[in-house]
Amino acid sequence: MKVNGVPYRTIWREAPGVIAAIDQRWLPHRFVIERFESVDALAEAIRHMHIRGAIALGAAAAYGMELAAEHARDEELIPVLSRAAALLCTTRPTAVNIRWAVERIQSALAGIQEPHLLRQRLRHAVDELVEGEVERCRRIGEHGAALLEELARSIGIRPLHILTHCNAGWLGCVDYGTALAPIYVAAERGLAVHVWVSETRPRNQGAALTAWELQQQGIPCTVLVDSACGHLLRHQPVDITIVGADRITRRGDVANKIGTYPKALLCHHHGVPFYVAAPLSSVDWSAEDGVRDIPIEERPAEEVHFQLGKLPDGTLASVRITPEGVAAWNPAFDVTPAELITGIITEHGIVAPTALELLRNAEFERVPRGHPQV
Repeated sequence: MKVNGVPYRTIWREAPGVIAAIDQRWLPHRFVIERFESVDALAEAIRHMHIRGAIALGAAAAYGMELAAEHARDEELIPVLSRAAALLCTTRPTAVNIRWAVERIQSALAGIQEPHLLRQRLRHAVDELVEGEVERCRRIGEHGAALLEELARSIGIRPLHILTHCNAGWLGCVDYGTALAPIYVAAERGLAVHVWVSETRPRNQGAALTAWELQQQGIPCTVLVDSACGHLLRHQPVDITIVGADRITRRGDVANKIGTYPKALLCHHHGVPFYVAAPLSSVDWSAEDGVRDIPIEERPAEEVHFQLGKLPDGTLASVRITPEGVAAWNPAFDVTPAELITGIITEHGIVAPTALELLRNAEFERVPRGHPQV
């Protein structure tokens, strides 16, 4: 994807021992690149949402393992990697891609004792994981674009109207995105689209991130407050809703950013197709019931009490929007049951939520190693 016409990824290796990432906290007002030279610094950035989005978090975790190895003495390498794995897996408990990425790196290193070979294999495994996620997102875009094109043929000459929630674009991945990937691919093919962007309180990932990256790619979009979505579905054209996922159970329940579940209920009531776009790396095959088996992260109350914005003079300021002393509850995710989901757009095609098990043994194909363009 591009920022002011320049290709970027969300996170990349800038040099040996240096990982760079777009600091999402400052968007859309400032474009800031943050650099990390230790796994501890990267873990803190994950925990405090400098980097967001399931796939971006998985890539960050893989790069975190690499950073841990860069600064470890040979005789301490294996225990240092073990500590790094434990640290990274505690940063964001709902996002299964972090654990998935760490476990894939550990599996790639299993049985290797010689430090030089272990470091070599580690970097190769990180590249393989990151490039694999980029390719899987590209395939999600291809499958989803075909769905959008088919839908567009049934509605005539007006633009296709798509509702989304939170940020599941390239900022939440490494490139392409999940929920937004079909939109980008369809737009590249000449399909006229318009995106309804719900703000996604309390961190406003929709208003701040999704709207920004759609604007950067030249995709028409309109931001609306979360509580306006019911009115939208009743009075404005919405042809399809596509959201991302932070964790999916094997029976198709989906944990995504808070506010996804009520949108699914509204779409079900109004007869609007509700799709989830995610690679198989976001499926937790050990989980069956989403409400019972998916841990829901609860974040600090300050995220509800305070909002970051730009003042008339151009400076950024955090302002309180609630009364002093009032309590706030801040669950970061909710669970949408499989029966409310029309289909899941994966890298292997579109399946009904209850058919996910059919893809369980689908092997991830190896993809050529590449390099981010910055």
